[in-house]
Amino acid sequence: MEFACSHVVCNWRPDGEASTGVSLIKHQYDNTVAVKQQEVPPPLPPRRLRKPRPTSLPLPALPTVQPPPAPLSLPPPVPPRFDKEGGSRLEANVNVVSISVGKLVDICRASGLESLQSPLICGKCSAALSCLSTLQRNVWVCEFCGCENGVNDNVKRVCVGQGAGVQSDEIYLPNQSDDDYQNLEDTLVVFCVDISGSMIVTTEVTSSSGSPTYISRLEGIQDALQRALSSLLQQSPHRRVALVTFNDEVVIYGDGTSTPLTLRDWALVDYDHIWQQSVAYSIPHCIAETYDQLVQRVKDLREHGATCLGPAALASVAMASRYPGSKVILCTDGRANIGLGEMEKIPSLSPSPLTPYFYRQLSLQAVESGVIISVMTFEGTDCRLADVGRLADTTGGRINIVSIGTVATEIQSASMDNILATGVTATLLAPDGVYFPFEDGNNHKLVREIGNVTKGLEITIQFAVKPEFTEVFLQKDTLPFQLQLSFKTRDQEKVTRVITEQRPVTTCSRIWAGSLNMAVLGVHCAQLCASLTMEGRVQEAQRQLKAQQDLHNQISKQRPIQKEESIYGNWIDTMTTICDDITTESQTLSDQAAKVMYQMKRASSANKSSSNTNEIQKKTRGKKKALVEGM
Repeated sequence: MEFACSHVVCNWRPDGEASTGVSLIKHQYDNTVAVKQQEVPPPLPPRRLRKPRPTSLPLPALPTVQPPPAPLSLPPPVPPRFDKEGGSRLEANVNVVSISVGKLVDICRASGLESLQSPLICGKCSAALSCLSTLQRNVWVCEFCGCENGVNDNVKRVCVGQGAGVQSDEIYLPNQSDDDYQNLEDTLVVFCVDISGSMIVTTEVTSSSGSPTYISRLEGIQDALQRALSSLLQQSPHRRVALVTFNDEVVIYGDGTSTPLTLRDWALVDYDHIWQQSVAYSIPHCIAETYDQLVQRVKDLREHGATCLGPAALASVAMASRYPGSKVILCTDGRANIGLGEMEKIPSLSPSPLTPYFYRQLSLQAVESGVIISVMTFEGTDCRLADVGRLADTTGGRINIVSIGTVATEIQSASMDNILATGVTATLLAPDGVYFPFEDGNNHKLVREIGNVTKGLEITIQFAVKPEFTEVFLQKDTLPFQLQLSFKTRDQEKVTRVITEQRPVTTCSRIWAGSLNMAVLGVHCAQLCASLTMEGRVQEAQRQLKAQQDLHNQISKQRPIQKEESIYGNWIDTMTTICDDITTESQTLSDQAAKVMYQMKRASSANKSSSNTNEIQKKTRGKKKALVEGM
């Protein structure tokens, strides 16, 4: 686990509340605060005149009546508070933890940590006993919820023997697995290819002789598939490969050696029928035995008809579900217009309850089967990538817009992606009094279903302290955090990894902005704001982007921004431009904007390719109409 700040900041409030001793006005969803104006005291009443004294002497001059005093002027605004280093109070929440899931599920890198024991779990909050826990007379008082748990002598000796410190990392392997061992090569790659009439559209390219020539989209796909098949033959000769095509019908060619199965007419709207027929279709041979037949099937493809994308995707996932760790590579140039998943009249940017049910159901079924789906569309087309891209976003696949010149490289890269773990669940525990903004529930335990994990996957989580616990936490030196990862490896072995850390505690005024981890904050901002945007919560995404922009500017005033850190500022600018142009009532995300958002949802600090980000940013600023289109 990697934290954006070296300390846990206790007095940050997402709703604008801060423990500064002044009366505050809360701003919903905003981190800014405003001091209430001091009420002006009422004017003093006029002084009463004395009654005249009865005397023959001249009356003394009457006292001058003083006018009521003017209202007291307001004091000047309080300047921002500065710490000893000269930094002002942070308005953005810097309590962010980054989890490199792609590295943590690779247990080959964690040799020496394995244990055949099962972790001792707290009976109340399900936290795991670690060597950082405190034991007294065979009783473990859970550091996260305070529940008392009994501990036997064997577990006690193991914990004491591991020693103490600020971090604990343990891997638990069960003695037996419910599933049989699986050959890592015994997986399936399904190429699901659009051959509708629009695939005949040509693009001018330069031939090897230097003269211009025209190539259709289907010809580009055929060339790309032949290259991918050749690469798989050389690098993974024992892997199974299948071909599925779709236009106004779905044709399952399988490994190319059997009679094709065709689904048409009423079958295109029967979910169960498509699944049963496809999962029963046999693929007995590996690519080393079927390479020539598959290449010939690819060469014989011809474009015509409509686009039944949904039924083809369903059939491909059903075939791949027989082999956990398999992948589906979906290539199309148009939106689905017949059969299941038809999207002609469905808005692309809508809250999650309005997301097409078919694509949600299919993506979840793919995750349960350990299948990833990569989606590729052609540039200059409208495929409703915001909708169909959910298949890849949920399952952990790639999402990209390709051209005739790049389709071969992208398909080959997607075909070589390997799933490191399936059925991954991450549980993050913090002390009672900590909660996780933008997550369901309001407690100190967060459970996130990740599903399939490929190399480089990184997730970030934001946390904060409830106001009533601020003073309690500030009296402590450290707070515990625990990550529990449960998953199945590629050979179907069940594993639980538990990482526990102690983090020091501080306040906002003591944090120097220049010491913050820009990589963690930048990745978190990209992931969070992209997720909010795709859920239709654009205004919340804009507020978070504004807070991060201010923080970025604040950091740049205190220290130079490193070259590798500038990419995160570019990410924020790119998403800000898209969000500023979105009106959920009247506009939808274009394919280009959807591609950017989906890629930002899976951003990681390992993807520091400033050239690609700058290119996206230029396209975003120069071609706003290409990113956001009217409905």
